[in-house]
Amino acid sequence: MEVQQLSFQYKRKTILERLTFSIPKGQIIGLIGENGSGKSTLLKLMAGILTPTSGRIELNGEKVTRRHTNKIAYLPDIDLFYEKLTGEEVFAFYESQFDDFSNEKAKEIASFLQVPTNVKLGSLSKGNRARIKLATFLAREVELYLLDEPFAGLDPLARESLMKAIIKFIDTEHCAVVMSTHEVNEVEPILDQVMLLKDGHLCAMDVVEDIRHERGEDTVNWMKNLYEKRVR
Repeated sequence: MEVQQLSFQYKRKTILERLTFSIPKGQIIGLIGENGSGKSTLLKLMAGILTPTSGRIELNGEKVTRRHTNKIAYLPDIDLFYEKLTGEEVFAFYESQFDDFSNEKAKEIASFLQVPTNVKLGSLSKGNRARIKLATFLAREVELYLLDEPFAGLDPLARESLMKAIIKFIDTEHCAVVMSTHEVNEVEPILDQVMLLKDGHLCAMDVVEDIRHERGEDTVNWMKNLYEKRVR
């Protein structure tokens, strides 16, 4: 994916301003920053859900629109599934909507995550609902996976199991992954690069290995130092 001079305004307020970056195949990229920095808006633009005010987003040379739902999977930060549905019914619905969705793979992921699929979602814990949600998301075969705060509000065990599933069931050789998260320290081991947003601007995009070995910092300290420089 190539993003060039991307800006977005909502009700005359600038949310994102002149962002330029590229997302290479084979990478897991963390999107980090303070609340209100524009992370969720950026993911929606990349998914084709929102339309840029100016600038361009391309996937393999094509302008991204809502029609690219067959090439981009988007996991929102809110739970949109009906509580009266079972996991199996959710899988069946997605199978009817997306040609790239594998019901068999969804059940395999649910089994790996040790979450039941034959009970109504309303009776599941928050952690198990998140597992069903992720199993549904990962059961698609697309070129770009976008996750908005997939670990928010979950206990450490749930976060760990979800990260293991992401590593196991996404073939990063043939796709790319971008996830926004506040759980930076926990997610850092699976990231190749990090993008830092502040006040709608892209402060930096760097390789995690370079941050650790060349600068002697973890990602959180890297973020704090960059924020301090912008304040000065």
